[in-house]
Amino acid sequence: MSKRAMPQPPDYWFGGHPVPAWARALAGVYAALVALRRGLYRIGLLRRHRAGVPVIVVGNITAGGTGKTPLTIALVERLRAAGFKPGVASRGYGRSGAGQARWVDAATPPADGGDEPVLIARQTGTRVRVDRDRVAAAKALVAAGCDVVICDDGLQHYRLQRDVEIEVIDGARRYGNGRLMPAGPLREPALRAAACDFRVVNLPDAEDGAAFGEWPMHLQVDDALPLRGGRPKPLSAFAGQRVHAVAGIGNPGRFFTMLRSQGLGVVPHAFADHHAYQAGDFAFGSELPVLMTEKDAVKCAAFANAWFYSVPVAAKLPEAFWVALLERLGSVTSANAGSR
Repeated sequence: MSKRAMPQPPDYWFGGHPVPAWARALAGVYAALVALRRGLYRIGLLRRHRAGVPVIVVGNITAGGTGKTPLTIALVERLRAAGFKPGVASRGYGRSGAGQARWVDAATPPADGGDEPVLIARQTGTRVRVDRDRVAAAKALVAAGCDVVICDDGLQHYRLQRDVEIEVIDGARRYGNGRLMPAGPLREPALRAAACDFRVVNLPDAEDGAAFGEWPMHLQVDDALPLRGGRPKPLSAFAGQRVHAVAGIGNPGRFFTMLRSQGLGVVPHAFADHHAYQAGDFAFGSELPVLMTEKDAVKCAAFANAWFYSVPVAAKLPEAFWVALLERLGSVTSANAGSR
């Protein structure tokens, strides 16, 4: 593991260890604050704002990565194929000048636009707006001609009225010990998930299945792409070799496990989520191929060498999920038209 390895979640979140008394006490305070905030929105003392078009929120009720960005990319592509003009709103976590709203496109430096928004813009070519104020971001997208807004994260951002909520769950970790932060990984009580329109489970193995009421999602990977350009290389070409695996995401272990499942000898290097990479971060002491997630790769092109590869993933869901989503979106569109 790299010396710059990211801090791992407390062992009592997912490992079954006893929860410290201080964490249980703070979780009680956190629970009261969460309940108060939701209550204020429910009775109208805190206002929700509509964007003027349907809003789809992709989020999770746990801390850490669950696969939201690959699903957001898949949503953009499917909605566009169905005749919509989708746009993506994001906070752009980790970017410089986080208080400044801006448009993000394929040429935007990740340090300015955020790694995930830049990745989405490069993969889809859709309009992407980053703004700490998601209501303002959504309205900017509508003004730019988008007829549906997808929020990458933001399940807890209640100020923006949403029409469809999609919860993404890590199929391996699930809800951990089921406790609220900091005693556990939950941002909101587990019962909150019942209010979501769709529950998508990011399953670690193609043979795994989802539980009743859940939609299975698998992240498909085929090739590794050289960061300096050139032909894609199938992952199978690295089978039996040792490689440096780099991941600065919410759950780096998922990336390492995926590479191992393809027969690669993984030397893992986990960095903090949204880590701002520098060339010195890759002084590993051995010249092996360096494989990294797409989210990491967008920040490494400037100093990449011929050994650097990006490993793209594509979210695959049952066709029935897309049918159900489009039906839900159609009913929302009809209801909004009827209320005008």
